[in-house]
Amino acid sequence: MKWTQLRVTCNITELDTVCAVMSMIDNGLMIEDYSDIEENLMTVYGELIDEKILSSDRSIAAVSIYIPEEKSLSDAIAFLRDRFNSLALSVKTELVGVDEEDWANEWKKYYKTLHIGNRTVINPPWIPYTPAENEIVVQMDPGMAFGTGTHETTRLCLMLLERYLTPGDRVLDVGTGSGILSIAARKLGARSAYAYDIDPVAVRVAKDNVIANGVSDITCGVSDLLNDIDRSEPYDFVCANIVADILIRMSADIGSVMKTGGLIITSGIIEGKCEEVRAAMEANGFAVAHTETENDWVAYVFKKI
Repeated sequence: MKWTQLRVTCNITELDTVCAVMSMIDNGLMIEDYSDIEENLMTVYGELIDEKILSSDRSIAAVSIYIPEEKSLSDAIAFLRDRFNSLALSVKTELVGVDEEDWANEWKKYYKTLHIGNRTVINPPWIPYTPAENEIVVQMDPGMAFGTGTHETTRLCLMLLERYLTPGDRVLDVGTGSGILSIAARKLGARSAYAYDIDPVAVRVAKDNVIANGVSDITCGVSDLLNDIDRSEPYDFVCANIVADILIRMSADIGSVMKTGGLIITSGIIEGKCEEVRAAMEANGFAVAHTETENDWVAYVFKKI
């Protein structure tokens, strides 16, 4: 398997924050921090330490993650770039092996037009695309929030949205991220969509993506799961692309905001957790209408009974 090293260099005072941001992508961090080398290492291993390390700038640190070839570099790069900008961090981000002068546009090479299901097209704004008859095009520029169609969980949701959404449905998108599912729902015929995320940065990104796609009747807001959502009328259709443990936690309450007969897509479920999610939903008044898998990921469509 091929891996690409994504390396971020920062001031030592910003190291903890940089690690926290990068761990949102992968927990396997490689940290280069030599600030306390004399204190902790010199007394025992000093004679074995490379002279380059001893003479390095102790005020600078670096953090690397390794992205496998089947994962999306574009999502990771764009996420880090915009997160660091929002936190006003002065960092240098590089793909090891990529010429520095090519860096500004290098990440775009990994982000292509995606065809999902029979009708849905996810397209970056810098690539011209003319839709075929009956296709819907969601313009998605990778940013601070995940969800650009490259991850299995998002693809599963989009496929199931296309298959099960009924035009005229009122849609709730819990954990919206980039807003991609709400935007796709409106373009597939939903009369309205309500997109919520606990992360204010994700909500801002979702709002920007809604505007870029020229869709109306999408409300974006901050909410911890169902705490602050619009409850003016029940929802016909719910998307919840989160993680299994959160889906289980939400299973007792989600039915209270849905119509009887309404559908919910639950995704973000790793294979080993799927039976726990299914059991929790069934215990709270739902029946499985469909199961879809891709690699180690599982998505369900449940019907409120």
